[in-house]
Order: sequence, then structure tokens, then C-alpha cells
Amino acid sequence: MASGNTTTASVADSLPEWIMSARQVAEFTGIMTQLVDKQRLGVGLGLTWQEVSFAKISAQAVSETTDLDNYQQLSDTNLGITPTLVGIAVLITDRVRDRIAKASLVKMGGLAQNALERKKDEDGLASLDGATTSLSGAGTTLTTGVVSAASSRIRGNTTEPGPDPLRCVLHPYQIKDLADELVSGVGTYAIPEGPTAKVFQQGYKIPIDNTEVYPDGNITIDSSADAKGGVFSSMGLILVQGKGPRAVSVRKENIGGGSEVVYHYDEYAWGERSPGNWLYEVYSDATAPTS
Repeated sequence: MASGNTTTASVADSLPEWIMSARQVAEFTGIMTQLVDKQRLGVGLGLTWQEVSFAKISAQAVSETTDLDNYQQLSDTNLGITPTLVGIAVLITDRVRDRIAKASLVKMGGLAQNALERKKDEDGLASLDGATTSLSGAGTTLTTGVVSAASSRIRGNTTEPGPDPLRCVLHPYQIKDLADELVSGVGTYAIPEGPTAKVFQQGYKIPIDNTEVYPDGNITIDSSADAKGGVFSSMGLILVQGKGPRAVSVRKENIGGGSEVVYHYDEYAWGERSPGNWLYEVYSDATAPTS
């Protein structure tokens, strides 16, 4: 027989365990799908969404004696984008469903859809990495001039000028370098009301050269602490949606004494319009900020 004070440790086997709360691990909200041209491949229209573009033709001066026989040939180019399927399956046994805390069960429901949305965003970001031209460079501190240069090259492209709106998507660490450029004088001299004061108070949320800037934490930081974002016309990237997202539940009585598998699917593909003209990669240092 033991002697001494009764504490929670001495009656540990009698203490009930309750899950008071549950949460999903926070993740970055994708932005790419909101910034580009979206098209749909309808039912009965084959496997590939197709768009034809016609090359420009030239006019000439005509005098009273001109025999206008300089015929301009029309030529077209087909852009084809084929959506593909992505999916995820989650199996939960009846035993798990019956025994797990209700708070946890509620939070499990959205995880699969979050995974699909994250993949769609990451696939869009891969399009930025695939741009014909890369600006700035590995190990380089990003400046607003790089974003402005990309914007100017899109709007002033001699092959095919890109239409507004223009968007810039960067990792938050890259955007921090833009903010540092603008607020470098804070603490050195008086800062009047204006863009610098606004960025210092609210973070970097102002356009550069009429180009909207958006953070996307799903951008990969490589082993050298560099990241690849991009500047593009909203018409430069296309998200072609096939069959919309769907979820299907299937009973599996042969697994674990009874289980339920939930399959989540989506069908889409990303494509680039006017390659080399309306999209520029922005490659720069993305070291975690310390000050």
C-alpha cells in the first residue's frame, strides 16, 4: 500500500482523454487560378481545347497608277491544350469513423480538396518556370526595376504586345526585397504619407508599373535559396478546365471490417498563349528574411 499525496500521476489510468479541438495544418492559398484566362473544354468536344490565331498582314500605299497585286497571305497557328486527370483517394475504416473524436472527423473532410487545389496552383507556377526568358538571376536581390522591365517588354513587344491587366506572382521572400527597396529610408529620414509609408504599415500591396503584385508561398525555394516567380499578361496563361472537380464515395466491405474510400478528381491543363512574348520568369534570391 502506497503512502503520500494523491496527484494526477498516481491516478493516470483513471484520467479520460478527450480531443477538445482539431485543426488542419495551415497551408498557402494558391493564387494562380484567379489571375489567368480560364477556358472550359465542354462535353462532346474531344480531348483537346483548340484556339487558332492569325498572323498580322501588311497594308501598303496605293497611288492612282498602282496595280495592287501584292496579295497578303493569311496564315494561322493552332494552339492545343489537353486537360489531364489528377486525383486523390482517402480510405477510412468504419472502426476509425466510429472511434475518432468528432472534432477531428469534421476537419478531415476538406484535406483532399485542399490537396487538389494546391496541385493546380503548383502546376500553374510551373508555367512561370517554363518562360522563354528569365530576368534577374540566382542569388540576385530582386528590385522593382526587374518587374517594371518585364512589364514594359510585355506591353511593348514588337511581335505581339500583351494586353492588360498584367500580373506579377512572387514568393513572399522575394516580395520582402521589393518592400525593403521602398522602405530603406525608414529610420533615416522623415517618411511622408505615400507609397513608402503605406508599404511600411501594410506590407507590399501596391502595383509596379501598373502591374499587380501577388504573393504565393507555393513557389518552391531551391537548395540555393532562390525562387522563380513571374510577370505575365492575364491572357498569356490559360487554364483549360475539363470535367469539374468531383468526389465519389465507394464502400469497401473487404477492407478492415468495412471501409469507405472517397475519390477526389479534377481535370485541367495549363497552357501559354503567344510564347516568349507575354510571360517572363523572375528568378532571384529568396533567403528567409532576418531583418
